[in-house]
Amino acid sequence: MATADWFAHAEVAEPAPERRARPTQQRPAAPVRSKRRNARRRVRAPILWMSLFAALLAGVVAVNVAVLRAHVAVTQLDQERARLQAQNQSLASALSAASSAPRIESAARRLGLVQAPAADLSYLDLAPRRR
Repeated sequence: MATADWFAHAEVAEPAPERRARPTQQRPAAPVRSKRRNARRRVRAPILWMSLFAALLAGVVAVNVAVLRAHVAVTQLDQERARLQAQNQSLASALSAASSAPRIESAARRLGLVQAPAADLSYLDLAPRRR
């Protein structure tokens, strides 16, 4: 009986002395909350959170729609810019063709103008002579 010997050496503990009861102060009675009121609170919190998340999601969707509209406007402006650049290039080409020497020469011949011979050319000196 090893277990009996093991417990044989232990001293028996005395019961703890009783504590003196403090004079209790009269606390005001806690307001009694009805179960209906607690149930309303339990229902209100999830509705509040769901409303908050719904508003946040609506804001995210609104921002995405605004970004999409801006992207469409930028794409349209890029297309307009490309069209105007092509038009400017065609106008520059037409101006170059209109101001070319062979075209001017043929227009002058139609009007009856002839080119002066190289021997008849002379230069006029406009600088005043110093004496």
